Amino acid sequence: MTGKRDGARRDRAASTDAVHAGEQEPRPEGAVVTPIYQTANYELRGEDYHDIGYIRLSTTPNHRVLGERIAALERTEAALVLGSGMAAISGSLLTVLSSGDHVLVQDTLYGGTAAFLQQDLPRFRIEHTVIDPQDRSSWAAQLKPTTRAMYVETLTNPLVQVADLEAVVAFAREHGLVTLIDNTFASPINFRPAEIGFDLVLESCTKYMNGHSDIVAGSVAGPADLVRRVKVLHDHLGGTLDPHAAFLLERGLKTLSVRVREQNQSAGRLAALLEAHPAVSVVHYPGLASHAQHERAARLFDGFGGMMSFELEGGVDAAEAFMSALTIPMVAASLGGPESLVVRPAAAIHAGLSAEERARAGIRDDLIRFSTGLESSEDLAADFAGALASLPRSVASATA
Repeated sequence: MTGKRDGARRDRAASTDAVHAGEQEPRPEGAVVTPIYQTANYELRGEDYHDIGYIRLSTTPNHRVLGERIAALERTEAALVLGSGMAAISGSLLTVLSSGDHVLVQDTLYGGTAAFLQQDLPRFRIEHTVIDPQDRSSWAAQLKPTTRAMYVETLTNPLVQVADLEAVVAFAREHGLVTLIDNTFASPINFRPAEIGFDLVLESCTKYMNGHSDIVAGSVAGPADLVRRVKVLHDHLGGTLDPHAAFLLERGLKTLSVRVREQNQSAGRLAALLEAHPAVSVVHYPGLASHAQHERAARLFDGFGGMMSFELEGGVDAAEAFMSALTIPMVAASLGGPESLVVRPAAAIHAGLSAEERARAGIRDDLIRFSTGLESSEDLAADFAGALASLPRSVASATA
């Protein structure tokens, strides 16, 4: 690998590793920032073919620096950066599963993951069974002789629920299963799944890891041999991150710690403001004592994240009026960037589900999802208060 600053060290703070892990030594021409290696091919000097510098093989200096840095942040042996979060998810599942295999998955998943499980994996004769991630006693009944893995998310979208993650690891070990977890909503600043025993940690680096809403990327972190297997598959699939996007991701990682901690703090303040308002019927945020898994989140996480969702008295009309009255957040479907974003999932990110499917998942039509950005928390709080105060009289009277 490339770094003089050992990416495997575990005695440094995440804020230090986010800036320095994996840095090149010697620095090319003394450059403080890793240059963009905008070359597809590199001279062969006796290396193994799969270790030479080549963009498709994710072995350029830009890729190597990122791999070491993300491994240091995730507290894993190795990490691989890829062209998108879905490349990380699909490639990891296809690495640990073969034709005829079966995987247990939690009941609420990112839409792209759910579609991959439902539409693509059956063509490879790979089955999945949905489990209740809060009820370990029900999991054994779903096992098959062909079960090979368990797949969960740290925080679900959009209700930010927390699965019984420690039980997932214990159950998987008991039954010889590989564990995979999508850690996107938390990032390694708030939670490092490998520390409690997860095998593969997946991130959509498009979100908090990059944090600037300007690239698409993904990462896979875990034991070196398992990450190597994912890499070999992607050498064939071609889900590669280009050098310029890798440069932007490395730049984004340098501020990951300060960004996420600021978003944690702002989100907590806004969640409390919403919960106390009479026009708000429920707030879903793991930092609130009212959240069903608050104690679990407090035990496992270093921060509760920047994502929340909530429902207003007055239904869809109130939700639409509230979003229209906001002056700072934009209506958009992504998350984790410097801009605060608001969206009604039933009309956007979960519009592909039937009304019955959304109801089973607890996603009401009036549910609002909010991604906390880096604007002043005071300004966001004032904006929320103003939007709530502007709700139609029918809502005000219903809450009087």
